[in-house]
Amino acid sequence: MDDEELSGLLHDLESDRVERKENVSHRDRIREAICAFANDMPNHNLPGVVFVGVGDNGECANLEITDQLLLTLSHMRSDGNILPLPAMAVQKRTVDGCDMAVVIVHPSDAPPVRFKGQVWIRVGPRRAIATVEEERRLAEKRRFRDLPFDLRPFPSATLDDLDMELFFHTYLPSEQSIDVLDENSRSADDQLASVRFTTPPPESKPTALALMVVGRRPRDFIPGYYVQFLRIGGTELTDPITDQKEVDGPVSALLRRLEEIFLAHISESSNITSRDVEINKPDYPIVALQQLARNAVMHREYEVSHAPVRIYWFADRIEIHNPGGPYGQVNKRNFGEPGRTDYRNPNLASAMKSLGYVQKFGVGIQLARQELEKNGNPLPEFRAEDTHVCVIIRRRP
Repeated sequence: MDDEELSGLLHDLESDRVERKENVSHRDRIREAICAFANDMPNHNLPGVVFVGVGDNGECANLEITDQLLLTLSHMRSDGNILPLPAMAVQKRTVDGCDMAVVIVHPSDAPPVRFKGQVWIRVGPRRAIATVEEERRLAEKRRFRDLPFDLRPFPSATLDDLDMELFFHTYLPSEQSIDVLDENSRSADDQLASVRFTTPPPESKPTALALMVVGRRPRDFIPGYYVQFLRIGGTELTDPITDQKEVDGPVSALLRRLEEIFLAHISESSNITSRDVEINKPDYPIVALQQLARNAVMHREYEVSHAPVRIYWFADRIEIHNPGGPYGQVNKRNFGEPGRTDYRNPNLASAMKSLGYVQKFGVGIQLARQELEKNGNPLPEFRAEDTHVCVIIRRRP
């Protein structure tokens, strides 16, 4: 947005595309505004703007715009409170002689967007929590957008292909606030559509997201949605296989089963220190394996490739092979670098965050590195190609 457009919005006190804040002392209100602009209830199809460093009357608050302030605002995109992740940019700008931080928020491709489980919208120049009918209208907007794979409906699937007990008892309480769950007028069809699990009623066709998160048999519709595990008795693929498994099912069951396999194969060695204290250390830290495997499930290409995620557990290393190369702002040169992240399956990533498998977006590889280093393992090696990514974790010496 150029300075002239920003100036016009800044001084339009009645605009529903603008929020003004003197500082960042009330951060949740800024997050509510970001959520509301992402939902774009008025259907402007234009970005909304949060001006930080400006009073409600449009006058300059003379706030010092530091790198830390800009970082604080940028982290609001990926701290996991706003789901799915909003498309936004944070900039330091000087408008009409006033220094300010500008948060530009683009309409979401997958409304409704929630902040802490609640859907915020703009009603004129103020924020409000969406009603049931307004949520329904937001879900309806998805029909007219070019959706990512995880939101595309499967015409051959029906609601019978979804585990509704898993949906109501496990997923829904993790994704929506108590106030929303207490809303008795919401039908099952509306609840499914509100979390992007189906197209809006009356069609109510399950999306890829629904099948991956609460589907009874996801592989019937997404052939590559499983993990192949091989334990190999040597250091080459041609060496004898000592264990092999195929792990599938909804994402919570898949990841839980994968963790059980990791724990069964991790071995511990003992050291006696100079003080005769026995210290047990695993050959691989479980947290690092969890993070790297979850990243593989989250970021892989499901639409083009029907190959599974493959985990080869050799005598000296573990290799995780993932169909689909780097995506978005992540490329072969910067793959694995701290702070470099993008989401091929943004709604699956949001669902995994809601279920507790992702603590904070963009830190999985960093956490894996920390755990490997703490355990005495070499740092992970990343080999990124156009259509394939391999992560190698070396055994602790």
